[in-house]
Amino acid sequence: MSKKKIVPMLLASVMSVGLLAGCTDSKKEPSPSAGSSASPSQSSSDYSKGFTETVNLDIPVYERAFEGWNVSDNFYTRYIQKEFGDKYNIKVNFVPITRNAEVRDFQQLLAAQKAPDIIFHYDMPQALAYYGEGVMQQLNYDEIAKYAPTYWKNLSKTNEQYGTVDGKKTFVFAARPNYSNWVSIIRKDWVEKVGMKVEDLTSLEKFNEMLVKWKQAGLGVAGGALTRNNFNYSYAFRDWPIDPKYRALYSDLAVADFTTADTERWLRNLNYQYNNGLIDKEFYLRDDDNKVKAEFVAGKTGNYGFYMSSNTDVFNATLKNNPGAQFAVVPPEAGVPQGRKPQGRADYPFGLIMGINHKSSDKERAAVWMYLEWMSQPKNLFFLQNGVEGQNYTLDSEGLPVKVKDFKGESKLSQNNNKDYWALVTEIAEFSTPELTKKANLRNWSPAGHEKLAEQMIKYWEDYSQYRTPDAMFTVVLKKVSEYKADLNALFQEQYLKVALAPADKFDAVYAEAKKKFLEAGYQEILNEKQKAIDAKQFK
Repeated sequence: MSKKKIVPMLLASVMSVGLLAGCTDSKKEPSPSAGSSASPSQSSSDYSKGFTETVNLDIPVYERAFEGWNVSDNFYTRYIQKEFGDKYNIKVNFVPITRNAEVRDFQQLLAAQKAPDIIFHYDMPQALAYYGEGVMQQLNYDEIAKYAPTYWKNLSKTNEQYGTVDGKKTFVFAARPNYSNWVSIIRKDWVEKVGMKVEDLTSLEKFNEMLVKWKQAGLGVAGGALTRNNFNYSYAFRDWPIDPKYRALYSDLAVADFTTADTERWLRNLNYQYNNGLIDKEFYLRDDDNKVKAEFVAGKTGNYGFYMSSNTDVFNATLKNNPGAQFAVVPPEAGVPQGRKPQGRADYPFGLIMGINHKSSDKERAAVWMYLEWMSQPKNLFFLQNGVEGQNYTLDSEGLPVKVKDFKGESKLSQNNNKDYWALVTEIAEFSTPELTKKANLRNWSPAGHEKLAEQMIKYWEDYSQYRTPDAMFTVVLKKVSEYKADLNALFQEQYLKVALAPADKFDAVYAEAKKKFLEAGYQEILNEKQKAIDAKQFK
């Protein structure tokens, strides 16, 4: 999304990032000034009071397969229509985008002429790929300020600093306060059954030692997932402190750093774990979060990484199958070889990256800005984040919402507190002071009976902040990345598994051949293009 915290290397989320291909027309009538190469889009009409004829506004929303949750038709989508859409004569349509295959979904929607007005992504390389395909309008920031003054006041600096590509105003952003609810949990009871403590997991070597004991005791194995599309697996295996130019050359969520010594260390460990039966033997079949989660819930694996919220079901589901299960947060060092630092990829200082569909009309584009403005009003944002007072929550003496335990009514929030609706303007619910925000976060992220886990999660986030650094952001479109990304993505999945599953005595030969194939398939051209941009200082 994210994707992207300090976690054991086997717990990387499976967020799909791919090359936009086959994008021709959308369902939209083209704006006279649309197109990334055209002049900035701005209508001479004033729609701020509403539209005389109904305007269809298509908003993408992540589909995360929450049980019983219809992302495009629920209490909150109907509330948005009533409170926002009806007021301005706008029909708000929510377009489901599968979270773990979002680029594929956007491709298909564009090809089917049903693309939404907003095209978004969490990571700049893919956003730049969309730009490079010409599917986004050039924007006029004065128009945004006109229709969305509150949103513009909150995000103008971020938009102006990061939203321009090749001299063209292209992107707008959601805010990203410096908090996170990504967590890796472990079966504490398993750790203690083999005579260790969670606090003993101070290195990858100690983690592997524990896995050996799990196997000997017949408890289970480490969880694993297919690594694809989101390449941050090697950070814990890198040197510290970072070399900015090295980081710019080899760090890219969209293309794996398959040929580096960092990747070799990661693969050698994965090969060791696989050949010694320490991880899920079919980890390569776990290609989405639900499959990884199912193994943990069933008691087959002992660790799992996810975004924790107060209404997550993973703990109760696990306890139903394993009544004696106990849980703890995995220490950040557990995935880090001795002598290295628990590095992680810091998020860019913004949340969702948004562009306007190049075929959206002036009216539809104005409706987008009006929607962001409505969403930016504290009253509306608070409602979407918390629900109905007296039903979903009560207010404490400090004015913070206290969720009603096990609320099942019509206004029940989604499992991630409706974030996929309000993430267009911010990544985190904030309050008047950092202290109140932290307190509120703890409530939002603390499952009943497991509050200590949320406290430990936040403590680790704060204590290890110095080791989280953002990837370089290039200020030019890397054409070779767009050209080869899809093919290299497929080749990576094939070759990394070939190396990871190879007999231990064949590792070096298999990896050498795999690196050669990867370089010849276009990665060397990407490195050459990046190096040229680095030499020209075309990166931040």
